[in-house]
Amino acid sequence: MPRQSSRRSVASDAVTEEHPNAALTRRVFEAFGRDAKVIAAALDRDVVWRVPGNTVMSGEYRGLRAVVGFLQRTGLETDGTYGSALQSVVANDEWALAIYRAYGSRNGIELDIDQALVIRCENGRWKEVTAVPLDSAFDAFWA
Repeated sequence: MPRQSSRRSVASDAVTEEHPNAALTRRVFEAFGRDAKVIAAALDRDVVWRVPGNTVMSGEYRGLRAVVGFLQRTGLETDGTYGSALQSVVANDEWALAIYRAYGSRNGIELDIDQALVIRCENGRWKEVTAVPLDSAFDAFWA
């Protein structure tokens, strides 16, 4: 049985159990832009990360090194302004879904949109990630 972590609900002050894959996803988002080691530890060495579209960031990144490089590139392409704020995460033993706010500035274009990551988890790590932009501004920003 997967280990559960506790989260206290501010509204009800009740303790609820959070699925380990949800907790893993929260750790990744908390570490984004701050702690590459935490992120790398959360990724399977054969991880696959997919970004749709026809932009400079679009493509399929395979393997830990390629994915970490892709994530670092988001900062390089935006002079360090790209960031994310996790809005919600749900998870079970195989999947996690993260809804987050993505923001940054690139080539004079501002980004502030909702996005999603569909994540397949395996053995306590992210195995496959598919980015799902929820706004057409994504393509204009990364064009």
